[in-house]
Amino acid sequence: MNREIRASEVRVVDPEGNHGIYDLETALGMAQRQELDLVEIAPGADPPVCKIIDYGKYRYEQQKKEKEARKKTHQIQLKEVRFRPHTDTHDFDFKTKHARGFLEEGNKVRAYVQFRGRDIIYKDQGMDILRRFIEELQDVAKIDQPPRMEGRRMATILAPHKKK
Repeated sequence: MNREIRASEVRVVDPEGNHGIYDLETALGMAQRQELDLVEIAPGADPPVCKIIDYGKYRYEQQKKEKEARKKTHQIQLKEVRFRPHTDTHDFDFKTKHARGFLEEGNKVRAYVQFRGRDIIYKDQGMDILRRFIEELQDVAKIDQPPRMEGRRMATILAPHKKK
């Protein structure tokens, strides 16, 4: 901006859209006459492109664009749903409904069956619960990680289908 520009010649674009190649002092003089700033827009060009604009307004517009871009991005979170080997049908349906909501929001879901004490002998029931869970949600999700044992828990991860 202004005196910080190092090039000796610059391509200047004024507020009306007219442009031309000038030496740096002439370009700075043009900007001062209009009570605006000379801002380097494309430093990699030959000669560098500079615009005569209000720098404060330019910075404000750039920040507004960046903020809007950040707003549109969605951070994918990993939500967890926990079952036990003897989870009842109503509880299963309730937790599956919550998982469906998480998937529709675009988040991944880790479902796991927690085995405590002697529950570990019911691994087949844990596998049945996770299979049923996957079947219930196959219309909104795909399997990211198939069911497998991780210590005293059996876990699977589901990811939402890509939006069209």
